[in-house]
Amino acid sequence: MLTQTTTRVLEPSDLDAALAVLGREPVANAFVTARVQIAGLDPWRLGGEMWGWYADGVLQSLCYAGANLVPVCATPAAVRGFAERARRTGRRCSSIVGPAGPTAQLWRLLEPSWGPAREVRAHQPLMATDRMPAAVPPDPYVRRIRKDELDTIMPACVAMFTEEVGVSPLSGDGGLLYQARVAELVGAGRSFARLDQDGKVVFKAEIGAATPQACQIQGVWVAPEYRGRGLAAPGMAAVLRHAFADIAPVASLYVNDFNHAARAAYRRVGFQEVGAFMSVLF
Repeated sequence: MLTQTTTRVLEPSDLDAALAVLGREPVANAFVTARVQIAGLDPWRLGGEMWGWYADGVLQSLCYAGANLVPVCATPAAVRGFAERARRTGRRCSSIVGPAGPTAQLWRLLEPSWGPAREVRAHQPLMATDRMPAAVPPDPYVRRIRKDELDTIMPACVAMFTEEVGVSPLSGDGGLLYQARVAELVGAGRSFARLDQDGKVVFKAEIGAATPQACQIQGVWVAPEYRGRGLAAPGMAAVLRHAFADIAPVASLYVNDFNHAARAAYRRVGFQEVGAFMSVLF
């Protein structure tokens, strides 16, 4: 029996079908789901196109093509379709990120025309938890950052991003987009930190993507002079307390496999590996 397949840019009328695909894996898809739930599928509001892969007229897989290229529930055949479209349009994204298997296949197909990458992080454990840790009490000094404290949190955010990604978020447009994103999270009550007696950030984290099913913690950072003092695990427990109380029943994150200290801290507060991501940075 012949199977007809096609790849096309989704339209606002495809929203319900797209959300059904995203709902298959609420933890892994939290980033894209959150954007779609807020913006729909209009490319201008979404900040990129949503590509759909159809088999016999049924939407099976997605690929978000914005600042990041993100395969979603992508079968091998869908990845080939997305790669063909990506080659035709040319690289417009700063990274490819998503579940390790489809992302690795996508990069193998795109590397001859898009490569070389600045860095490839082939295995980033995806971790999740749905309960507060029994043995790690939340740090009572970790709290939400107020809107009038944007200048306080911004240097820590820049330091974290530069350390994590390898380039400053202030390059290019002078940091306007990055500062707007930090301000958005602060305004939404999803930026958390502990300050020392001098008002300097010593621990911080944000809840980036958030859906009714799951949220994704990002930007976890301890000031270098405070590392090794056991601040990360209680700080994460405090963030989890806020997440479960106000945002979603499941919290997730993904971490570089070589960051053994962070992985150990996350395990101490109950995070367990539920999958793996891969990131290709340009």
